[in-house]
Amino acid sequence: MNGKKKEVRRRIPGEEFPAAGQNALAVEEPTAELLTELVAHLRENRTQLREEWARRITESQFLTAMTKEEVFKEATAVYDNYVAVLETGSVEALQAYALDLSERIIPRGVETREVLGIVLLLRDVLARSLFKKYQGDFALLNRVLDAYEPAANRIANTVAVSFVRERERIIRQQQEAIRELSTPVLQVRERLLILPIIGVIDPQRARQVTEQLLRGIRANRARVVVIDITGVPAVDATVANHLVQTVDASRLMGATVIVTGLSSEIAQTLVTIGVDLTKMKTVGDLQGGIEEAERLLGYKICSSADQGFAKMA
Repeated sequence: MNGKKKEVRRRIPGEEFPAAGQNALAVEEPTAELLTELVAHLRENRTQLREEWARRITESQFLTAMTKEEVFKEATAVYDNYVAVLETGSVEALQAYALDLSERIIPRGVETREVLGIVLLLRDVLARSLFKKYQGDFALLNRVLDAYEPAANRIANTVAVSFVRERERIIRQQQEAIRELSTPVLQVRERLLILPIIGVIDPQRARQVTEQLLRGIRANRARVVVIDITGVPAVDATVANHLVQTVDASRLMGATVIVTGLSSEIAQTLVTIGVDLTKMKTVGDLQGGIEEAERLLGYKICSSADQGFAKMA
């Protein structure tokens, strides 16, 4: 026979596939019809393919923080959402589910690589089932894969992005919580607050210190605040100026700020960089700062028989 063999064009990875109903080279059936046939195949073999996928997840040691029952339950939900995207082309429901799933599994220690791994495993399981179904018709297999691969890539990207965004959100929340714990505003007595600062102060933390302190002053109607920086190893010009701004802002809210715990190194740095120290009331240590604060509030030291401190007449 002298007839020419029909050429079947394979889609180049990353190339957009024509929309449903459009014609293109070597595409004899509309994409929508191929996807409809693909969805019917995946639903018909749902039980077998889910079980195979769950088995592959366990063998690959993904989602080890979850029980087998939990893995199978989530695999079922992901599988059904996966098929729904292939059928409708909409990823909104999948995005919502991926976000909800991420919120539940990230706190349990599930890593990004595990989520990407299980999505790629599902893609592999489904692709193998298509090869098995269409192994007798290579041309049709090519067209089915051309219809399937763009949708599968979009699904994988949707799940991965949703997980990464949720993970980043949780990390930001944890960082914020750690910062708040590292800069507690403590009420010692009525109208008196203490803010002990420990560790390195960067511009971001300096801003947070100011915000927390001002909120504390307003909430407690504080008149005196003692900021203790004994645990701060170093202060640069930016942070020093921010500290001065904090003192000014506190004064505008009616509170006097006493800074305690200045090391010799920090004191020399403040002088060298030319910080206006006239705006800062400093005392050597925390105990002295509290005593000065109580004096400003009108308290005086009495003997133990007089119960320690008493309000001046």
